[in-house]
Amino acid sequence: MFSKAMVKIPCKNMVNGITTAGLGKPNYDLAIKQHSHYVQALKDIGLEVTVLKADENYPDSTFIEDTCLMTPKCAIITNPGSHLRRNEICAVDEAVKDLGLNIEYIKDPGTLDAGDIMMVGDHYFVGLSERTNIEGARQLNTILENYGMSSSTIELENVLHLKTGISYLENNNLLAAGEFLTKQELQTFNILKVDVDEGYAANSVWINDHVLVPAGFPKTKNMIEDAGYKVIELDVSEFRKLDGGLSCLSLRF
Repeated sequence: MFSKAMVKIPCKNMVNGITTAGLGKPNYDLAIKQHSHYVQALKDIGLEVTVLKADENYPDSTFIEDTCLMTPKCAIITNPGSHLRRNEICAVDEAVKDLGLNIEYIKDPGTLDAGDIMMVGDHYFVGLSERTNIEGARQLNTILENYGMSSSTIELENVLHLKTGISYLENNNLLAAGEFLTKQELQTFNILKVDVDEGYAANSVWINDHVLVPAGFPKTKNMIEDAGYKVIELDVSEFRKLDGGLSCLSLRF
């Protein structure tokens, strides 16, 4: 169960963020409204939310998840795979220090985006992607083992991050789309199959028996509800334009 979250307000410069989506530039004013609704949803679920101020130097910095992995035993500051995002970790590092947690770090030549990491109990699945390399995964595994946790890797083929295509909904339920439907490493889960035309909704977020789901994907929403979860729909259209999803917008711990 989670009790806290950390988010970072989108900056005006987000319109120049990194993207492969081909959906056009985001509307900043609409993004601010959507982000505000996201934060309110976290509060409504019962989380205490720390809000970091916007930073115009880093267009993608609202996607705070990539900069830090929060575990029950420590916080791990990552080393983002895009050189344009490396210094985003500084503000998050300072904010996490204020929480009084044990802090560990991924260091060069290792790279790691926490969007490539999915927590299942004390085990962490790590996607090897353009942003997360084998050395970053090795360092992460060493840190986790030092705290009595473990990890394993999954090779990514077509997606930016691991959690672009899968979300763990607890109770052995795994929301999955595309290449992840047939990954051998995932076959022990009860897979909730996301249809091809709703693939974006595979990035949903479980928080204390609620599931945040992107608005506009009714089949996925109904499937999650049928599995017994309370669903909260949130419009994140402007973040989708930057290859971002619901999980990218917060640290939950």
